[in-house]
Amino acid sequence: MDAIGVFDSGVGGLTVAAALRRRLPWESILYLGDTARLPYGSKSPDTVTRYTRRNIEFLAERGVKAVVVACNTASALALPRLPDHHLKVPTWGVIEPGARKAAALSRGRVGVIATDATVLSDAYPRALRAFRPDLEILSQPCPLFVPLVEEGWHDDPITEQVAERYLRPLLDSGVDTLVLGCTHYPLLKSVLRRAVGPDVMLVDSAEAVAEVVAAGLAAGEIEAADHPAEHHVCVTDAGEKFHRLAGRILGEDVTLEWVEVT
Repeated sequence: MDAIGVFDSGVGGLTVAAALRRRLPWESILYLGDTARLPYGSKSPDTVTRYTRRNIEFLAERGVKAVVVACNTASALALPRLPDHHLKVPTWGVIEPGARKAAALSRGRVGVIATDATVLSDAYPRALRAFRPDLEILSQPCPLFVPLVEEGWHDDPITEQVAERYLRPLLDSGVDTLVLGCTHYPLLKSVLRRAVGPDVMLVDSAEAVAEVVAAGLAAGEIEAADHPAEHHVCVTDAGEKFHRLAGRILGEDVTLEWVEVT
């Protein structure tokens, strides 16, 4: 399958897949949601690295020509531990594109919301400072957001209360830009927008990632021919919630293939 492989621990990475489909309509996409081992954000770096290596191997075995690690935790913890010679196809993460976009937009004070593991990795502050050393950066772990998304509570009063509590320290510190440092978080964008108000810019890295992938495919001369794309979604644990959320993100009914990735 001459496709772009995309994986995440759950449904959130489909926000990246959707951005890729908009930017690269002729490219086929093979998506892997590692739902059996969700969430990654509370697991150790060694465990996340092991899962990530195996997910990339699975996608490569299915014949993809490139891989997008559409998981901030895996991008932060695993990709630095996987040398290029361990990666059989071109592979991109989501940290650097999102950081570049936030650095370009910010007036000087950036907030980062992410899983515990991504915050502890310090990956976003390092990437942001590489683009703009003058930035003041404040990070806030938001461990409840992923299960709330997976539960389908995107616009629930409980989610709103959780968001207000998580974001209060960042808002009190005067952040002007907020990085959504987990691919699940764009699904909470309406709640987050109400919580931060109109003066704080929200940065979703999905569109930035799609631009990086487009440039990488062109540079490697591995762009798809002008023919209809085919899209396929695999999960490591079947679930009605994933199916429902996938349809909402992609705007169409999705057929799931249940696979084992061990």
